[in-house]
Amino acid sequence: MHHQEKKKKKKKKKRRANPKNPKPQENLSNPGLFHLESKTVRLKTFCDTMDALRLMHAQLPNMEKVTTQPFVLRSQLYSSVKDRTQVDRDLEILRKEKVLRLFKLNTGQDDHAIMFVEDYLNQIDEALKRIHGVHVVDDDIFEWFKCYVIDTKLDVSIDHNELCSLLSCGGKVNDDRISLLMNVGLLSRQLIDSNAYWFTIPNFGSMLKGISQGRKELLSFLNRRKYKEMLMAPLEKKRLRMSPLDMRFHLRDLIGSGQLKTIQSPTGLLVRVSGD
Repeated sequence: MHHQEKKKKKKKKKRRANPKNPKPQENLSNPGLFHLESKTVRLKTFCDTMDALRLMHAQLPNMEKVTTQPFVLRSQLYSSVKDRTQVDRDLEILRKEKVLRLFKLNTGQDDHAIMFVEDYLNQIDEALKRIHGVHVVDDDIFEWFKCYVIDTKLDVSIDHNELCSLLSCGGKVNDDRISLLMNVGLLSRQLIDSNAYWFTIPNFGSMLKGISQGRKELLSFLNRRKYKEMLMAPLEKKRLRMSPLDMRFHLRDLIGSGQLKTIQSPTGLLVRVSGD
C-alpha cells in the first residue's frame, strides 16, 4: 500500500515537470509569427511602442535589389498601438535618447518614416560605398555630418545657418560640400523655405515609390469591390504588383492613417474603405 502511494506521487511530479500544454511564447524576432488576423489576435495591438517597432522592424520583407535598412511608418504604429498619444510621446522620448530618427516623407502631408539610428548609419555607409565605386569624394564632410550634425540635431529638419555652424566644428564648409551631402541623399531642400533642409534617407527612392504606388493599388482594388470591403484573411494573402512592400505593410499604413477601417463581422474581420 505504502509502495503504491509513492508511485502516485512520482507520477504527479512528472506531470508537473512536463505539462501537456505549455503556454506559447511570443517571439518578436520571428517575422512570420503574427498576422493581421488570427484566431487569437485581431490586428495585433501593443501597449508598448518599442515592442511594435521591434516587430515591424523584423517583419519588413527582404526585397531583391533593394538594400534599404528596416524602417517603420508612423501611421503603422498608430494601427498597432492602442494609444496614439502614447505613440507620439514614446517616439519623442526615443528620439531624444538617440535610439531612433524620424524622417519627413514627401509621400503625404503627415508621412514620417522611423529608423533606428544604427540602421540609419548603416544606410549612410552603404550609400558612401556605392559613391566611392563611381566617384572620388571628400570623405571629411560625411564624417562631420555624422559626428556633429546627426548626433546634435535630432529634429526632422535643419536650417542652412545651423547646418553650416555644426559642420564647421569639423572644418571649412562651402556650398560644394553641402551639395555633396544633398547628392548622396542625406539632405533635401524644403520647398516652402529654401534656407532649410529635410534630413533624408539615402537610396530611399524605390521605397517612396513603393509606398505611394502600393497605397494607390490597394485602395483601387477595394474601391472596385461591391461594398468596398474584403475579409482581412484573404486580403492579407494577396500580392501587390506595384510595390516591393508586402500587403501587411500597406494594410497597417492605411488603417493607421484612417483611409481604411476594420469591422468585426460574423465571417471574420473586414477591411473597408473609410467613408468621407
